[in-house]
Amino acid sequence: MQCPRCGTQLPDNAHFCYACGAQLGPAGAPPPPPPGQPYGYGGAPAGYGAPPPPPPPAAAPAAPTAPKDLKCPSCGAPLQPEFGDTVLTCQYCGGTVSLAGTGWKSVNRHTMLLPQIIDPDSALKIVKASMDTGFLHGRRFEESKVVDQKFQFVPYWIVPTSATTNFTYQDAAVSVGSTVGTMAASALIGNALTRGRGNTFIPIMGGPVVNPTRQDQVTGTYQFPVVAVKGYMQYQPKNYQFNLDTRQTYQKDSLPGGASVLNGDLAEDAAQNQARAFVSQVQADAAHKKHHMVSGLQTQVEVGEPELLHAPIWYFGLEHKGEKVVLLVDANAGRVMLSSL
Repeated sequence: MQCPRCGTQLPDNAHFCYACGAQLGPAGAPPPPPPGQPYGYGGAPAGYGAPPPPPPPAAAPAAPTAPKDLKCPSCGAPLQPEFGDTVLTCQYCGGTVSLAGTGWKSVNRHTMLLPQIIDPDSALKIVKASMDTGFLHGRRFEESKVVDQKFQFVPYWIVPTSATTNFTYQDAAVSVGSTVGTMAASALIGNALTRGRGNTFIPIMGGPVVNPTRQDQVTGTYQFPVVAVKGYMQYQPKNYQFNLDTRQTYQKDSLPGGASVLNGDLAEDAAQNQARAFVSQVQADAAHKKHHMVSGLQTQVEVGEPELLHAPIWYFGLEHKGEKVVLLVDANAGRVMLSSL
């Protein structure tokens, strides 16, 4: 359809014109002519006989000169970023834009996870089970007080990442065998020098000293979640994966009542840099778990174009013996994704 004010070509479901900001009616159609004055060119009254000027060619909205000029590229509704916001989701249609080096641009892939845990009491049961795990922590939840709770859709950049880590390590078995062999050889020499005096028992015959240094490699592919809200960076998951098989295209109508949708303040390129750092640490942890005495770690990380995911998160702040404890519950998977315990 076309804007009745400026003639710009718009999506059929647009509520606002992104060119001039005009608000459109429910169907977005231009107003009809006065009664008795038909459309068309031949025989129409004065003022309706001349054909209207051709509309300007449809074009993608240009980068705004100021945040107040920012409009949703999908429906044309005005977007009102707070100071520092770099990822904005339209409250009318769910369209999303992010701030890049060249200005604001549409997010190509915006998805969401539907919550399975909506009731706060059900979420608290998950928190209780997590806090009371272990023989010595049987009443830790009962000894705590819930001081803060929120149900929010938090934006995460899902960064496709592949990594290869090369490293060296000390083979403990070879090192021990080499040491025992060397000790046995020394005992043989000592026995020969003493001409058999004394009792010498040699259970292992040693060979030449073997270098215990070995090389190995760890590879991995990830859909790494980087939280797009800097205020949540202290709750950044280090080794947690969302159940992305259940995600769907972001739709505003699918949001449950009472849940707030957060905008982000971490841009795509910053998220890619964060993913490189986090994945490098995950790779290093995997190498140390595989072998002891690891050294010379060299990791190469490649990242792709991020996807924006809004995940339903229960945030619980508790006070336990004078200290604040924070737990985040993945409301889609129904499990604790992060705990400060």
